[in-house]
Amino acid sequence: MTAQRPPLVVVGDALLDQDIDGDATRLAPDAPAPVVDVVSEHSRPGGAALAAALAARAAGREVVLVTALGDDPASETVRAMLAPRLRLVELPLDGTLAVKTRVRAAGRPLVRMDRGGGTPGRPGAAVRAALGEARAVLVADYGRGTAAAVRQQLADAARRVPVVWDPHPRGGAPVPGVRLATPNSTEARPLITVEDADESLRAHALRGSRLAERWRAAAVAVTLGERGAILARAGSDSPLYVPAPQRAQGDPCGAGDCFAATAAAVLADGGLPEEAVVRAVAEAADFVAAGGAGNRDLWDTADRTPPHAGHERHLTDAHALAQSVRARGGTVVATGGCFDLLHAGHVGLLQNARRTGDCLIVCVNSDACVRRLKGPGRPINPVADRVRVLAGLGCVDAVAVFDEDTPEALLRQLRPHIWVKGGDYSADALPEAAALREWGGQAIVLPYLDGRSTTELARRAALAPLAPRLRP
Repeated sequence: MTAQRPPLVVVGDALLDQDIDGDATRLAPDAPAPVVDVVSEHSRPGGAALAAALAARAAGREVVLVTALGDDPASETVRAMLAPRLRLVELPLDGTLAVKTRVRAAGRPLVRMDRGGGTPGRPGAAVRAALGEARAVLVADYGRGTAAAVRQQLADAARRVPVVWDPHPRGGAPVPGVRLATPNSTEARPLITVEDADESLRAHALRGSRLAERWRAAAVAVTLGERGAILARAGSDSPLYVPAPQRAQGDPCGAGDCFAATAAAVLADGGLPEEAVVRAVAEAADFVAAGGAGNRDLWDTADRTPPHAGHERHLTDAHALAQSVRARGGTVVATGGCFDLLHAGHVGLLQNARRTGDCLIVCVNSDACVRRLKGPGRPINPVADRVRVLAGLGCVDAVAVFDEDTPEALLRQLRPHIWVKGGDYSADALPEAAALREWGGQAIVLPYLDGRSTTELARRAALAPLAPRLRP
């Protein structure tokens, strides 16, 4: 059994968000205001609770939310929504939880109503213990007092582990030493005045660099909505601009929380701020395109994969993709392997596999699995790198990681219509063929390019430094 990894701890102000959706086709007789015929009402965790829920879906590790909750109905609603997804560590709340209600017509907000709001109390031993065991910390500061209440503990954490701080104009400055701060352009603008070209990338980079210096942060990522984000460091004239991979036309509510949660998860896994921002921009764009925090499927499916399931975060994506393609009558294709050193043979197989259906899911052996199958010294590349390379191919729609010696258990969850392998053997001889027949799936073999193999690449790479001495 895989040892439990240290948790990702989210600290901040929980809210209860509500959407009232309907149609507006007429004005009120007593005022020039639209009349909304209500069709549905929906509640979801908001603020730091949303960030923690998103982190729990994606982190592949336990997520702990440190927040202030009371005895009021809104607090009880948030507790009930979060309980299946993460671990709660509470501060007392003097007052009621803040509730933000949007009234929308045809998916567009008409008005927002805010009510409630209390004062967080002092942190207890459980809060200190949670931060003490954290692998990384995300501070989702909505300016309602939680981050201020545990500021000393957060300052201590920043000296030990990566801290991502998502600031709010009503909140305090990040504690010194945070690995990454993530203000959006609207939040950053009043903090640092830049006279020329307010919306230029240069101006945003300059604001980020000055904020990093002021906050004593390792880096600041200024998020720019559909334009992506720009990463800056104090005193540096070389910012990193990360454009969004797509121009998402959806509800942006919660996109900042998605960005920060993704970045924190990457840093928790040992990634650099640059890697965190690249991944966070892509995830936030996908999140908005899927409907943002108002997407009902987000909450209907959020508890399908528990925090300590055996697979990486891409498994959830693979499940959702397979279900979506099947629901619209499409063909789900899967293939698998170690993919330790990706070469032309792999790419040709993957491209041909994708042409046999409507999506391609790649099942990848975990590092421990590769060691058992290939022996000492393998894999050459860790699973996170192998997954990233595969996910970057245009023919690959999702990647899932499995720990067992064969992908049969994973295939029984994904239930693809077609399982593809490369080689010169019979499809019936594949060990996965019997599992495929359980749900009417089919195993097929595609031709493989001769002379291409990871073993041969590794051998040639090992001999390369010796080549001059080996020549006659």
